[in-house]
Amino acid sequence: MGGGRSALRVCADHRGGINWLSLSPDGQRLLTGSEDGTARLWSTADGQCCALLQGHESYVTFCQLEDEAAFTCSADCTIRRWDVLTGQCLQVYRGHTSIVNRILVANNQLFSSSYDRTARVWSVDEGQMCQEFRGHRNCVLTLAYSVPWDLPGASCVEEAVAGGLLVTGSTDGTAKVWQVASGCCHQTLRGHTGAVLCLVLDAPGHTAFTGSTDATIRAWDILSGEQLRVFREHQGSVICLELVNRLVYSGSADKTVKCWLADTGERVRTFTAHRRSVSALKYHAGTLFTGSGDACARAFDAQSGELRRVFRGHAFIINCLQYHPFKKNHKKIPISPNRSTHAL
Repeated sequence: MGGGRSALRVCADHRGGINWLSLSPDGQRLLTGSEDGTARLWSTADGQCCALLQGHESYVTFCQLEDEAAFTCSADCTIRRWDVLTGQCLQVYRGHTSIVNRILVANNQLFSSSYDRTARVWSVDEGQMCQEFRGHRNCVLTLAYSVPWDLPGASCVEEAVAGGLLVTGSTDGTAKVWQVASGCCHQTLRGHTGAVLCLVLDAPGHTAFTGSTDATIRAWDILSGEQLRVFREHQGSVICLELVNRLVYSGSADKTVKCWLADTGERVRTFTAHRRSVSALKYHAGTLFTGSGDACARAFDAQSGELRRVFRGHAFIINCLQYHPFKKNHKKIPISPNRSTHAL
């Protein structure tokens, strides 16, 4: 059983809970989005706040940090792009008519999902909406993007995926696969009996894994729409997923994480010790980090399931985990719960 660890530093300038955090590709900056309507940029070297990003008119739901720009979305129905050096707002993306839940920057495109039942793709530089993906009967929660790939066979299939495929999960119980270039729905993935809360994509294998309030994980062929397999053993909602080395890790409201063989659906390991729902997962170099509603983060040996460390210090649920190498033989995990992030 692992012992407790104290925080290396605490970033606590926000005046409301932190809903999400994102680490820059070079690991030098951390972006946090908060209930106080602001986002902040932090130096991972010393934990100091580098920039305060102000402009949203309601709470920040999600954020993504790139090398030269920060992106935030909000309950004010907008998305914003910010200069990471000056903190200046460079672009406001308007069009959604309800809370924007998630954003994803990929392939020089900005994707978004919203309570208005749509997903959208935007031109990053121009701020214009390129496509609207409409078809879900309830709010769109989660999304993933697969870049274009070359497929042998029917030319119609190659044309359909030429602009890549967007996969969305909704509280209507379905996931949908969209052709980004045309905006058409390529497939609707039906089978869940509850809201789709999370999804991960195996793009080379053309497979999506979805987690739901129905306590199952399902694997789908995103080209054909076929349900490939169902992972059944959780006793509560599947809240988060991580796909690593042909293994699927799932965090659940039943207070456990389970590890599954992606190709067969066989459950190979269960990680216990959480006292409440598992709300966040992050795998790195043989270690599985978890965040929980019990306000603790934990580090497990991913192969044996042994609990190595418990990280205490937060007061409320941990919403998000990021991993960043800190010093030789040390690891730092910025974590996003209440009003602070902790480096552990």
